[in-house]
Amino acid sequence: MRVLITGITGFAGSHLAEYILSRHPDVEVYGTVRWRSRMENIQHLQGKIELCEADIKDIVSLQSCLAHVKPDRIFHLAAQSFVPTSWKCPAETFAINAIGQVNLFEAVRSQNLSPRIQVAGSSEEYGQVNSNEVPMVETNPLRPLSPYAVSKVAQDLLGYQYYKSYGMRVVRTRGFNHTGPRRGEVFVTSSFAKQIAEIEAGKKDPVIHVGNLEARRDFTDVRDMVEAYWLSLEKCEDGEVYNIGSGVARSAKEVLETLLSLSKVTVRVEVDPKRLRPSDVPILLADSSKFMTLTGWKPKIPFVQTLGDLLDYWRERV
Repeated sequence: MRVLITGITGFAGSHLAEYILSRHPDVEVYGTVRWRSRMENIQHLQGKIELCEADIKDIVSLQSCLAHVKPDRIFHLAAQSFVPTSWKCPAETFAINAIGQVNLFEAVRSQNLSPRIQVAGSSEEYGQVNSNEVPMVETNPLRPLSPYAVSKVAQDLLGYQYYKSYGMRVVRTRGFNHTGPRRGEVFVTSSFAKQIAEIEAGKKDPVIHVGNLEARRDFTDVRDMVEAYWLSLEKCEDGEVYNIGSGVARSAKEVLETLLSLSKVTVRVEVDPKRLRPSDVPILLADSSKFMTLTGWKPKIPFVQTLGDLLDYWRERV
């Protein structure tokens, strides 16, 4: 079997490649890269994976890559995935996420291929959730509250449309927040962990800068999340959509307190207005029973271990 991972150099993409290589050694793993891609997340995988130059904004490069790889499965993870950036660059976010997926689908069609394709959606698609709609199920209305969220809704519905229109073998997942080693420093868990590691190393004053600490999110370890991604193409139905999450909502304040409990530093917490969003989703909490019932998946890694591993990751790098 040949698997293609778009965005293999990223956070989830690199962990997915690791998972496949360790658990399914008979699978050939390919990944898309751009000339400017940062390679540190996959340096340790060199010689075990094959990379092909392709940009999801360039359909010709995708056609060339697909013609070479001829994948049996595609995990489409390449994206502009940081919500605050989408406020600054809404058109670029939409171009990468929505138009990029159209390019991928059209490239698959042009090569007369029929791979199973996982479209990695997001819990941000749900957006404004009423109190009687928690935890969220897949049939909940989508009320996106950021340009990023709108772009992920577009990806999600394009997956459904191409399934209905062309019989494309698409499975849509709505992954709730996931974190762990290699998480980009702009994301809340990594932002806190990096700041703590810098304070421990004496490279930063003992002040933690934060945004909205009241927002509650459903966090899953990335290593559990990528196993779910694999299972989505093993056991889920084409055209369907599935929530993937832990079923536990934690506030940003709780995340910070847990990280501080793993350290010996004493800090002052200050709100940074630049870290506040024009609109924020108060709570995202997954009902993943549809996915769990079908696949048998459940998160295995305790949250405190996830944060401990993330903190150790930043301790090695600051």
